[in-house]
Amino acid sequence: MAKKNDSKDKKSNPFNLYWLYGFILTFFLITIFLNPISDTKEITMLQFEQTMLSQGDVQKIVVVNKEVAEIYIKPDRLSEKKFEDVSKKANAQTGPQYIIKIGSIESFESKIDKAQEDIALNEKVGVQYEDRYNWTDSISWLLPLLIIVVFWIFILRRMRMGGMGGSMMNFGKSTAKLSNIDTKSKVTFDDVAGLKEAKVEIMEVVDFLKNPGEYTKLGAKIPKGILLTGPPGTGKTLLARAVAGEAQVPFFSLSGSEFVEMFVGVGASRVRDLFKQAKAKAPSIIFIDEIDAVGRSRDQAKSFQSNDERENTLNQLLAELDGFGANTGVIVLAATNRVDILDKALLRAGRFDRHIYLELPTKIERVEIFNVHLKSIKMDETVDVELLASLTPGFSGADIANICNEAALLAARKKKDVVSQIDFTQARDRVVGGLERSSKIISPKEKLIVAHHEAGHAVTSWHLPHVDSLVKVSIIPRGKSLGAAWYLPEERLIVTKSQFMDQICALLGGRAAEEVIFGEISSGALDDLEKVTKQAYGMVAYYGMDDNIGPLSFYDSSGQYQSMLSKPYSEEMGKQIDKEVHHLITTQYERAKDILTKHKDELKELAQLLLDKEVADKEDLVQILGKRKAKELLKIEE
Repeated sequence: MAKKNDSKDKKSNPFNLYWLYGFILTFFLITIFLNPISDTKEITMLQFEQTMLSQGDVQKIVVVNKEVAEIYIKPDRLSEKKFEDVSKKANAQTGPQYIIKIGSIESFESKIDKAQEDIALNEKVGVQYEDRYNWTDSISWLLPLLIIVVFWIFILRRMRMGGMGGSMMNFGKSTAKLSNIDTKSKVTFDDVAGLKEAKVEIMEVVDFLKNPGEYTKLGAKIPKGILLTGPPGTGKTLLARAVAGEAQVPFFSLSGSEFVEMFVGVGASRVRDLFKQAKAKAPSIIFIDEIDAVGRSRDQAKSFQSNDERENTLNQLLAELDGFGANTGVIVLAATNRVDILDKALLRAGRFDRHIYLELPTKIERVEIFNVHLKSIKMDETVDVELLASLTPGFSGADIANICNEAALLAARKKKDVVSQIDFTQARDRVVGGLERSSKIISPKEKLIVAHHEAGHAVTSWHLPHVDSLVKVSIIPRGKSLGAAWYLPEERLIVTKSQFMDQICALLGGRAAEEVIFGEISSGALDDLEKVTKQAYGMVAYYGMDDNIGPLSFYDSSGQYQSMLSKPYSEEMGKQIDKEVHHLITTQYERAKDILTKHKDELKELAQLLLDKEVADKEDLVQILGKRKAKELLKIEE
């Protein structure tokens, strides 16, 4: 019924802004047509004196507004030949027939008197003066004013349509989107796979809002704020959308950047207006996504420069969360992946009472996430969800959703009716390594070097006990790389020193293979060397795994030294760290060369297979390198 009434009101109101535009345009056109261009002939003062005034042809002279002189010819003289050009016009009898633009009045009168010196007194023509007002002359100044007014009306209308607060005076109004109780969100907790602990915390808040009596009777108070943190893609915003779908209370959602505006004081005003609306609809929930845009630390060492507008907005937010005024019945949800740069006052208890860290999903959680995203995909029986979860360690929920979508796109590109396991495998390779560039032209010499490089990684890692299982080796260009060795990483919470050493040795296997086979090295190991250097510095300077330096860690978790552009150790300690890192890397490089020298025949055979097939899978590796003994060695050590 409400919609029908709205439509009736719209129909009953005939006025529209475009009517005003049409009226102004019509007025302008009518003015032009009603002011026709004068057909009176303009002549010079010399012509007037010699051919008309001195001959006694002039009936009268009328000076209009001291600018133009109108010349009226005697009716009986109009039939003469010299006036035939004006006698044929419509206003020939009524006149004026000619006009003269004059300069000054005194000069014009003196010329008239001089031209009539020889004419009798009773035949002399006097000069008459008239002041005329033509309303069409006002168009010259009124029209620009009307154009400016119409322009500003158009701009204000566009601003209202663009959502800039409703009008020029509403910049301080909140731009939060309100989800009412009757507006059910499509996302619920069933769509959030994994995150069991986080869902328990969030569901408790939702239950508190639905059944507050069960908690308040024991003296419990509703929490004021919940901060969702974690790596990108772990489901922080998705969890908040699920809360909006499950909670039977008004839900306000906006981004932290929406508080910031070019006008001073707008951010603080929007914070006040947001909490005012939320308190009016209490109990309610406010969700601020990417709160680091407004909640950045006020420490000068971290921010490098002051931003009064941002600080005022943050101060107002702190006061609304837990200030002098009561903030009853409003729960604030916030999400960020940069919790280290947030202000300490924002993180204290009483403002954000709960900090929920969303980690990357485990294998069991990845299976659940795959099952959620595979509901809308047509698959065949070859799809193994457990295998897909095993092949995607370290993947976030957003990455898994991307893999499922890429697999469906690949299958559609191949004109297939269903999505199979090979499509998911190729989609994983594309997400991890980039787009396959089979058309990239590589010279035979470069291809030979790439084949031995990737074979060097494979052979080295195959004979090291603590390296992840090798799945396949490829020399097909993908993304920026010319080849890749694909591993099946084990999910570890801690990494031992021996595991670090084997990983460094395996990464250096490609460069070592080039030196062992060709006696020279190439630039193809850039990415490997970058990873090795960072890993070695982490072992020595962060994890305290070097015997000479000892159990010291210079890891800067607070970011204090990074913001001050200084290091937490002396120059002498820096030299020692560099020396130990260099020794660690060179030792493992020699170790990789020893392994490849010992298994040189296997290295050449695998490289030749890659040159022939471009891809070597697990069966090919077992056939050439034999059954891997790494697992048996691990069991013996355990």
